[in-house]
Amino acid sequence: MLSVDVVKAGACVTLVVLAGCDLRMRRLPNAAVAAVAALYFVNAAVTGFGRASCDIHVAAGVAALAVAAVMFRWGWLGGGDVKLAAAVFLWAGPQSWPVLVVVSTCGLLVALVVLAVAGMQRIAALAGVSLRLDWIAPARGVPYGVALALGGIVAVLLQPTSGHRAIFAMLQRLV
Repeated sequence: MLSVDVVKAGACVTLVVLAGCDLRMRRLPNAAVAAVAALYFVNAAVTGFGRASCDIHVAAGVAALAVAAVMFRWGWLGGGDVKLAAAVFLWAGPQSWPVLVVVSTCGLLVALVVLAVAGMQRIAALAGVSLRLDWIAPARGVPYGVALALGGIVAVLLQPTSGHRAIFAMLQRLV
């Protein structure tokens, strides 16, 4: 039988790979993003979460897709970021606020690093150093997939396991 830990580890590894792809190529492969989303449903099946729980998670993913699509339209996000945001918030479900805080904070830090590299390029003495940082060059844009992937890892780790469900059920019987 497939373990919840294996599913979560697979999702986390895929998110790390996606962050690396975004840094290197500024592309998020559709297959990897789809795998993250699919692993949520595998996790839900393995842990035995009900239809209501899945519906809440799907609603969070759809809401994230809608908001990110508007941001894409305004040129603030890339298309891969939109899909990854939907997959991340599919995992987050009712824990969307902590994940949103992590994504926003990490996104801010990534943007500040890009701005710092831009500043380094303007200083002659640091121009050589900035050439080594071409993977974060401002001309290539902000790799927001890194922030989304880190938030996704938080979302995955926040998911309760089937053991948690047994404890919750036991507590409900006591109350």
